Order: sequence, then C-alpha cells, then structure tokens
Amino acid sequence: MYNGIIMGLTSTSLVLVCLLPTPRDLEIARLLGWYRIPLRTAPKVVAVDYLAFYQPSTFADHGGQIEFVAPVRGHELTTRAELLKDEAEHPRAKEEYYKIQIGSLEKLKEPVKSEKWKRLTFLYSTGEYLLKAKSLNDLVVIGDERQLLWRSLRERAENEQLYKVDLPEADIPPEVLIALLGIREIQAPYDAKDQSNGDFD
Repeated sequence: MYNGIIMGLTSTSLVLVCLLPTPRDLEIARLLGWYRIPLRTAPKVVAVDYLAFYQPSTFADHGGQIEFVAPVRGHELTTRAELLKDEAEHPRAKEEYYKIQIGSLEKLKEPVKSEKWKRLTFLYSTGEYLLKAKSLNDLVVIGDERQLLWRSLRERAENEQLYKVDLPEADIPPEVLIALLGIREIQAPYDAKDQSNGDFD
C-alpha cells in the first residue's frame, strides 16, 4: 500500500529523515522554506532530493512520527545568527549551519510511526521505501538496495566535492557506512528538555 502521491518523488529519490525539534521549526519550514542542520553534527551528504521530518515529543499528540516531507531545492553554509536573527545571543550563534532550502511541505496520507524507536539517526532512505513505510523501521534500506543507495550517496558526495579520495565500491557493512557518511546517533531519547539545547538546536 502506498502512502499517497508526492509530487516529484520517484522510487529512486534520495530521502534524508531528519529531526524537527519543535513546532516552531515546522512553521519555519512551512512559511520560510528552509531547515537547519548544525555543521558539526551534519551527515556528510545533504544534497538529497527530499527531507522527511521526524516530530519528537515536543509535538505532543503529533510526536513520534513523520507527517511531512519536502523537496530539497538547494543548500548553503551560513551561521545560526544569520538564520535566527532574533537569537543573536544564543551560545551557538556564530557556529556554521547548513541552510537547506525546501519547497512546499507535503503531508503524508498516513504518518510514519516511530513505534519502538527511542532514538534517531540521520536516516537515508529512498522514495520507494518512504511511500510504503508505516514505521521508521520500514525506511531502513536493506539487501541489494542498500548498495544502490550507497552508490547514489557516493555520487552525490563526489559531485559536492565532499570526498577528496575514492570511496570503496564493495558492499559496505552498515556500521562502516554510518561512519563514512558522518551519521551520528543522538545519545539520549528525545524529550522536550533535551531538544531545547540539543545537537539540532
């Protein structure tokens, strides 16, 4: 069963599942058309086709799920102070952030639930998996398709000149793939207290 029709999304589209810390960040994405990722915690490949936004417990009854996706239009490096001018005194105001420009948010026909997931990594997936997913586990690319995903990410990385050396062509164990792509696991469950000062702030 497919999760509705998302304009422009194909089975091979690269999707990055990412944390949307607070409802305010959802409004920024909806009204201003951008999403931020701190450079120091960002995965190496941000040149994806779509973002899928995971909503934590700060969203109350709408927490613990993915409700919205958005097409990626581009990205640039800037500072937190430039992005959030009303928070110029924030401790990380001078730190570099990716500003991911996005198109209009699209609501999934059925939200993708976290189920037993208490922690989240930056999770790479594909349009095919997203359209069929009912839970976060369903977004994890497995088998031969994982190798295709790796090749796609590798090509994007090379196009962005993020890698200065050749990357292996062979099958990559998941733990090695995670390290190469710069994916970091948040070390505590997402709750309102952690999110206000967390790595995604």
